[in-house]
Amino acid sequence: MTSFAILNTLEAVDQFINEEQLTFLYLSKTNCSVCISLLPQIEQVLHRYPTIKPAYINIEQVPQLASRFQIFTVPVLLLFIDGKEYLREARIVAVDAFNDKIKRIVKHFPQ
Repeated sequence: MTSFAILNTLEAVDQFINEEQLTFLYLSKTNCSVCISLLPQIEQVLHRYPTIKPAYINIEQVPQLASRFQIFTVPVLLLFIDGKEYLREARIVAVDAFNDKIKRIVKHFPQ
């Protein structure tokens, strides 16, 4: 299974996004039932794409991210290419459609 890095500071998030070409952030909250049930499904999708480096963030631990990324609900799924936001999904995510979007993006990057 894909192992998500756990990020707990704004500095760690910035460093993570800027270190790799393809990065993915899963932003969640404690006791969010949608967040909890969606995470394993997203892990399965990302397992197919090893070039994407994933991270998990509890937005309650890094509240500054809410304003930085204009987060109004959770979960929020963000894909970055070279440090720039390229894909955003929020709240109710159709996993198959998400996978299709990721597949189209990743095919342009060597494994």
